[in-house]
Formats: sequence, C-alpha cells, structure tokens
Amino acid sequence: MQAKASPPTLTDAELTGWFAGRLPDKLFAGAPTITTDRDEILVVGTVDEPEVPADATDATRAAARSARIARFRTETRDARIQVARDAERLFGRKVSWGARCGDTEELFTTLGVPVMTRLRLQDRGTLDTLIDAGVARSRSEALAWCVRLVAQHQSDWIASLRAALTDVEKVRGEGPDVG
Repeated sequence: MQAKASPPTLTDAELTGWFAGRLPDKLFAGAPTITTDRDEILVVGTVDEPEVPADATDATRAAARSARIARFRTETRDARIQVARDAERLFGRKVSWGARCGDTEELFTTLGVPVMTRLRLQDRGTLDTLIDAGVARSRSEALAWCVRLVAQHQSDWIASLRAALTDVEKVRGEGPDVG
C-alpha cells in the first residue's frame, strides 16, 4: 500500500500566486488578500461599491454595501466552490471566503477550529469574569475574545515574530536534507 503524499508546502507568496492564476477574472475588484494557517486558507477580496445617492446616510451606505456582499456571495458561489475544491485537494486545507465593500467586510464559510488548552485557576477565573460580565457566553468564546484582543493590541510585535519565523523557515530549508 502506498503512503498518502503530503500536500505541497508553499510560501504565502506562492499560495497568493496560485489563487491569482486560478480565480476567475473579475471575481474581485483587484487582487484578494490571502491569509493562511495550518487548517485554513482565507480569501478576501474587494467588490465594487454600489451606487447610492450622494446624500445617503451612513446607515444607507452600510446597508447597500452589505447587500452588495450578499449578492456577490450568491452569484459567485459555484465558481468559489470549484476553486475551493481544487485548492483543498492540492493544499490539504479548507478554503474560506470573504468580501470587502468600502469599510464593510464580511467573512463566510470560515472555520471555527477547536483548540485544547490547560488553564490554571487564576486563568479560568479571568475567563469566568468575562462570562459573568456578559462579554462572552462560554470559556471558549472568552478565550477567543482574549486572543483577538492580544492580536489587536500587539499586532506589530506579532508581525515581527511572524517575520522572524519566516526567516527561520527559509534558513531551515537551505540546510542539509537529513530525511
């Protein structure tokens, strides 16, 4: 019996290039943003702004943008599914989608991946405080809230850390093959 081949390891730039070549022309107004982790590839692109009256309120503009994204989602479903199937077979990760219109961004078909962790009493107490205060409905949601808050407030440090990891992976790839 032959072992199953592992999916190819591509850099973010190579993955972005694959999607640039594979996505239908004019699917998005410009190149999409591709974000990845070990489980998921998220493709978010910009869609054209809807025409609204010049004197439209912010609420009217927001509703029009959200409706444009909903229309995009419906009208492009078949094309996105085909690209996702090809990518999932090739890369061994789920593909999720989103669209941006003006300052409105909506993600759809994204994964919620469970992550196991062991927390001590004081850390669980922090999560429980968030639940008691109505910030979160569960410890899982409270932990996700904490992760988003760290990402928001420490984004420069996390970006620097990711860049350093990319450099380490590059150097490791240049090393001897001991396999």
